[in-house]
Amino acid sequence: MMPVWKQAKLSLIVAASSLLLVVSSANAETLKGSMRLSEAEVSGRLEQVPGWTVQNQQLVCTYQFSDFVEAIAFVNRLIVPAEAASHHPDLLISYNRVTVSLTTHDSGGLTDLDFALAEAIAQLHAETPSSAPGCQPN
Repeated sequence: MMPVWKQAKLSLIVAASSLLLVVSSANAETLKGSMRLSEAEVSGRLEQVPGWTVQNQQLVCTYQFSDFVEAIAFVNRLIVPAEAASHHPDLLISYNRVTVSLTTHDSGGLTDLDFALAEAIAQLHAETPSSAPGCQPN
């Protein structure tokens, strides 16, 4: 029979190996979504996020709300999809307007992650009854 300390050591090695596999899989998925898109790919993807524009390698959209409270409530709702994607927008809040800018800094430009989060943000905005429709001019 194997001593307890050897069993524990073996279990720890197996657990560490499993964790490395999980982390490696997660990193592979993240890297796959963070490959910089070409200009042609970006142009094609813009159709999926109506009203969003590209400015300085960033996807940008300004949303307008009835007041400051609604604007802040919208920003608070952005936390869930941003954290889920581990991808965080730059936000500019000006009274009842929220400008959202997305880019993947590690890739030096726009990636699938930016477009996926832009779609999620657009959906959140569409579900906000007291907001102006779609992206507003800056």
